[in-house]
Amino acid sequence: MIMKRWLTVILIGLSILSATAPTSAFAEETGPTEPPKVELVLDVSGSMRATDIGGRSRISVAQQAFNEVVDALPDETHLGIRVLGATYQGKDKAEGCKDTQQIVPVGRVDRTDAKAAIATLRPTGFTPVGLALRGAAQDLGTGGSTRRIVLITDGEDTCAPPDPCDVARELAAQGMRLVVDTLGLAPDENVRRQLVCIAAATGGSYASAQTPEELTDRIKQLVDRTKEANVPPPAVVAGGTECAQAPLLSPGVYTDREKISEHRWYRVPVRKDQELRASVSIALDRPVNPDYGVLLRAAAADGRELVRGTDAGSGRTDVLSTGLRWSASEADMEASPSANANATTTDICLVVSNSFAGPAQANAGPGMPFELTIDIVTASPAPDAPGLGRGWLLLLVLTVAGLLTGAVAGWLTRWWVATWRTN
Repeated sequence: MIMKRWLTVILIGLSILSATAPTSAFAEETGPTEPPKVELVLDVSGSMRATDIGGRSRISVAQQAFNEVVDALPDETHLGIRVLGATYQGKDKAEGCKDTQQIVPVGRVDRTDAKAAIATLRPTGFTPVGLALRGAAQDLGTGGSTRRIVLITDGEDTCAPPDPCDVARELAAQGMRLVVDTLGLAPDENVRRQLVCIAAATGGSYASAQTPEELTDRIKQLVDRTKEANVPPPAVVAGGTECAQAPLLSPGVYTDREKISEHRWYRVPVRKDQELRASVSIALDRPVNPDYGVLLRAAAADGRELVRGTDAGSGRTDVLSTGLRWSASEADMEASPSANANATTTDICLVVSNSFAGPAQANAGPGMPFELTIDIVTASPAPDAPGLGRGWLLLLVLTVAGLLTGAVAGWLTRWWVATWRTN
């Protein structure tokens, strides 16, 4: 009887705990996660007939690489394939520049069907890269995870407008979490510049492939990156034009855009026992003049500059990064206290600036993308050695040390001279 009563009490207690326990953790662990999604976009224009990759045509090398990637594709990855310049054989440019189709829809791949679709491709028409990027973005749709486009081409867009760089900037500005990686199959500087521009606009990467093995390995690497699809992206934020209007930010990673010679302001509350650490990386997604730089400043609310970090490029750098760190002091708190923190917290103003210059079109459309990283840690002041380094006490210590050193040196010299003469 007693045992039954104890069992009843235990069961009631367990039921109460299960009813009151939070369910969010369970929901996060068991809730459905969106599968990684990637679309391969292949140029099938007439130039892909060239036989300059190990004596084989560019299209045959690309087809082999696609087949190997499809065979090695993880089951959880959803893959799609889109082509451009693959069907229209005429000379009407207006018609040929519409030539882009999705031949494998984004989803779990039927490997046999996918390889059969790839095998039928023959180099044919124009190169509407911009239109194909827009189509690929629509194919991937929207959602909570990052989507990835892998563009493989051997030439520049021959159909602009739309310019593929402008399309990439538009897609990035829409906050679609879309990354475009580019692979070049021809050692051409104009092609390289365009593909770098497309990749930089969306936070992607550029690489060239001169052998079948390089192309296969690179595509596999990029497809594998889709496993990172559920990593939280930087939070989108819009900087102010002055400190008073700037958004208040907590520690984290943020993304914003900045036009040439623009200043973007942000505020970060910092206590007197804390240290602010901040960094910024800005991607050059459009041509600018050589010799440029990015500047990150921390300033007090009254405009006093506290610390700055700078980085400069010579024209060969596609990304610029710099950072700073600042610890509050009693004097800083008294000089610029926050309005609502009882002089224990101050709002530090972070300013992101650049010294870019370029043609008028370089400043058109959305600004250049950058990431701002903010962290707040416990301040770690330098050890308080007994007053050294502080004004008159340091001078006195140095003077005494100099006198003692001189006296010892003089005594040793006299002893050596006396000994030498004696001998």
